Amino acid sequence: MKELLRSTDPTIMAFASALLQGEDIDCFQVDVNMSILEGGIGIFPRRLMVRVDDHAAAERVMRDNEIPLGL
Repeated sequence: MKELLRSTDPTIMAFASALLQGEDIDCFQVDVNMSILEGGIGIFPRRLMVRVDDHAAAERVMRDNEIPLGL
């Protein structure tokens, strides 16, 4: 798995995940539990991971939808 996106905004993460699923690109959010432990104040970013083979296609989807990758 390779990191595609890092954000403290859960709406961006949900939108990005939906876009990737629509393109049949598997993705997985990590650090979700850490952001819950912080109390939801948005200090710790969540990361969206994709397979290495799908990374280039996933980046293209993010660019096409003007989602900043934040890396």
